[in-house]
Amino acid sequence: MSSPKSEKLYEAIFHRKSIRKYKSTSLDDETLSLVRNFLEELIPLKEEIETEFMLIGPEDIKSLIPLKKAPHYIAAFSENKKGYRVNIGFMLQQMDLFLSSHNIGSCWVGMAQPKKDILEKTNLEDVILLSLGEAEETLHRQKPGEFKRKKLDEISDIEGDNEFLEPARLAPSATNNQPWYFTGNENEIKVYCARPNFIKARVLKKWNPIDMGIALYHLSLHFTVKGKKVEIITDNIKKEKKKGYAPVATVIIN
Repeated sequence: MSSPKSEKLYEAIFHRKSIRKYKSTSLDDETLSLVRNFLEELIPLKEEIETEFMLIGPEDIKSLIPLKKAPHYIAAFSENKKGYRVNIGFMLQQMDLFLSSHNIGSCWVGMAQPKKDILEKTNLEDVILLSLGEAEETLHRQKPGEFKRKKLDEISDIEGDNEFLEPARLAPSATNNQPWYFTGNENEIKVYCARPNFIKARVLKKWNPIDMGIALYHLSLHFTVKGKKVEIITDNIKKEKKKGYAPVATVIIN
């Protein structure tokens, strides 16, 4: 069922932007409290997978490449079970949209990780970081044309009215890879992930599942705000073969 909060998250899909330049000043205590509270409200795709999210500072991370650090980061940790990266993508994208809707910059960060003392606070696997802070660049996109995304007919063979895929089309992804592909119809959507070649797989095999979780959240949020009931099946799905793609989920809409 739709709610004012979910509608606000949905609206953020159409103007969110990955922010890579931040002011060095920390967010105020009230804003950080909002962030911590929303972390407690994140909805999992797979409830059986244990997860943990920590709000940490720039001094708590180490970067694998030169990186202009943000004043804050959310570190995502998870139990290593089937589908755990898709689950993290689904959950943390809720926070990404929440931050955008509250005029706070954010960006997925794959080329950095928490330092040892942070890792020692949990027995779960570190998955990815989300940076956040006050933007030092334009915070929101002003029009759809500013999104550098594939066209709908490049990510789906669904004919006719397929505008319900637009929120998923606009989802962020590692290196803007956009690995998703959709078949079916507006009542049952089969979701696939592109299989990267050997060279790309070295980079993308960790990030593509997270990207798929992000797209799945955008897709489910679309139908939720339209008053529909959404069921996302990731286990024991009928594995219809599609060359160059791996099946990820079946989305049932009622």
